[in-house]
Amino acid sequence: MAATVYLVGGAVRDELLGLEVKERDWVVTGSTPGALLAQGYRQVGASFPVFLHPQTSEEYALARTERKQGHGYHGFSVAFDPDITIEQDLERRDLTVNAMARDPDGKLVDPFGGCRDLEDRVLRHVSPAFEEDPLRVLRVARFAARFAPLGFRVHPDTLALMRRIADSGELAHLVPERAWSEIRRAMGSARPSQFIRVLREGGALVALLPEVEALFGVPQPERYHPEVDTGEHLLLTLDMVPRLDGGEDVGVAVLLHDLGKGVTDADQLPSHAGHERTGLPLVEAVCERFRVANATRRLALQVCAHHLDCHRLVEARPVTVMKLLERLDAFRQPDLAPFLAACEADYRGRQGLQDRDYPQAERLRAALRAAQAVRAADVAGQGVTGKALGEALRRARIDAIGQLTVEPGQ
Repeated sequence: MAATVYLVGGAVRDELLGLEVKERDWVVTGSTPGALLAQGYRQVGASFPVFLHPQTSEEYALARTERKQGHGYHGFSVAFDPDITIEQDLERRDLTVNAMARDPDGKLVDPFGGCRDLEDRVLRHVSPAFEEDPLRVLRVARFAARFAPLGFRVHPDTLALMRRIADSGELAHLVPERAWSEIRRAMGSARPSQFIRVLREGGALVALLPEVEALFGVPQPERYHPEVDTGEHLLLTLDMVPRLDGGEDVGVAVLLHDLGKGVTDADQLPSHAGHERTGLPLVEAVCERFRVANATRRLALQVCAHHLDCHRLVEARPVTVMKLLERLDAFRQPDLAPFLAACEADYRGRQGLQDRDYPQAERLRAALRAAQAVRAADVAGQGVTGKALGEALRRARIDAIGQLTVEPGQ
């Protein structure tokens, strides 16, 4: 049997949608690992071998079928056989819009109606085998967030399968790093709020992120939050992230910034005094559960702890501004952009207030520049040494911040 190479998956989908194709994946039928290796391909992976093209380094996979045998990502038996057809390979995929291919002549292979679903703007599962991989719950929600601006919706039957997966307890068997990869990527998507909405509709948010689920239905003071519901505020805030070009880590920090409001005592509502402190152990718990990278965790904790401090900067005294810079470790790690983007998203993520200015960001940036301009050598020249030098440097930096003026609306 002669080998045939097909372009598959996202590259075909995005081409049909008129989107830029950023990466291409290929499936090879009628071949074996030995044959690909003999042609100079490099194998990566063991359970699911993928081969890198000797010139382009693009990924080529042998056509395969899968059968569920146990829990989680490793609970599958996988068959690689030269007789497996491209249609059989496509059948194991998650969504019809991802289960299309182009043959070497450019002809579309679409056995499950993916092209029609693209036209109808529907995210629909390929087959009942969808239910065998719980990670697909997260993938569907992420695709919904990515393609929401194009009008895509999740088919009701697919949502029903997602709820069955959530009810089965299979989500508890997800590999934390793989689950987190989907969450993090969704936070950098075109409409992150849709990721949370779909997970809720699919009954999965409470299993994956119970700390976030707990925010829905919790009231806030209408004076500051016209949307009132804390969960709705979160959704508005998440959708400010792409408007500010915040990126994935900023989206994660926004996702977790208000977790403390989910544990406010009922007799304090709608006030949430101290929620930034009560939220910190909840942020830590999420980061531990999903084994979140240190840089992402650090930003999430900073935003949780200090977003209110940032909002108050316009009227803050110079010494208060200095304290915030110190708590952010800004003199050693001076890139304030992610922190400020998350805080601005929170400030503007309120019903009817999405277009208001955030002069606080420029005040903190200007304060850091002014403080950085004051050098220890300048103070040492006054004959100050030892511990007194550090104290004098700090006072000089506070004085420099105090001399700043920030114009309204900056």
